[in-house]
Amino acid sequence: MSRAPLRIIFMGTPDFAVPTLESLINGPDRIVAVVSQPDRPKGRGRRLVAPPVKILAMQHNIPVLQPLKIKTADFWEELKSYRPDLLVVAAYGRILPPQLITLAPHGCINVHGSLLPRHRGAAPIQWAIIDGDEEVGVTIMQMDVGMDTGDILLQRSIVPAPDETAGSLFPKIAALGSEALMDALEMLGNGCLTPSKQDDSLATAAPMLSKTDGLVNWSKPAEEIARLVRGLDPWPTAFCRVNNRKLQLYKPDVVFFATSHPPGTLLRADREGLLVATSEACLLIKEVKPEGKKRMTVESYLNGHQLEAGINLNSQTQ
Repeated sequence: MSRAPLRIIFMGTPDFAVPTLESLINGPDRIVAVVSQPDRPKGRGRRLVAPPVKILAMQHNIPVLQPLKIKTADFWEELKSYRPDLLVVAAYGRILPPQLITLAPHGCINVHGSLLPRHRGAAPIQWAIIDGDEEVGVTIMQMDVGMDTGDILLQRSIVPAPDETAGSLFPKIAALGSEALMDALEMLGNGCLTPSKQDDSLATAAPMLSKTDGLVNWSKPAEEIARLVRGLDPWPTAFCRVNNRKLQLYKPDVVFFATSHPPGTLLRADREGLLVATSEACLLIKEVKPEGKKRMTVESYLNGHQLEAGINLNSQTQ
């Protein structure tokens, strides 16, 4: 069934939002404007770099707005001037005030990277891996004033790979989100999209992560540490300290090897990796990144660093 095209304002910033915007551009609706975060300085030269969503919008001659503040009457009036039927948000990076959520006749729809009400917050994909979810996915949600508490419009799910990292899962969820949004818009245009309330009793939080969250506590089970390492890859990364220097950790494998050594003991350091005792089983780390160096195999790392079995990584200076 054909439907009337919608006038849409899209709000998004990073790579995660690009597939959704691409689908909208290639779809039946009209993107009348794009709202993105301001350009940010990057690199050693601190040169201003445009966010990925802005770059894509400019390639298609779509007006781009990059307000420093969104809770102003001027910005609200500017958005109104585009006469949107709907606002679509995907990883914009700011909490929208109520006047923006209700600005368009169809309100504001969000593409959220989890199966709500699980993982409400800024880092749902990372936390899905850290928490060991056997099923992950995306929710198309009608936004309200709460933090990811709006009605569910549509959900799609996939099963993560056993060695899934946040970096490998992001593009999968981004692609899934763009597909789900287009399905939801088709249903919305045909009047057959039925909202459902979230069960708040099942809600979990997925707060923003920081570099300090990556410090490994080897007294936890190997499986839990492995999920942390994969969930924080590529950022902010899990790490420990060796000889008072930070060592970032990648590519973990759980090894069911019985040992009487206390958790954190380095049992072996060779071409296969760093084998460390934990409270349950052992963990083999196969890739690392020393301070000021690139990511490398443990074999390459050991060519320039001497590590002796028996040291305890839990007791290293933090």
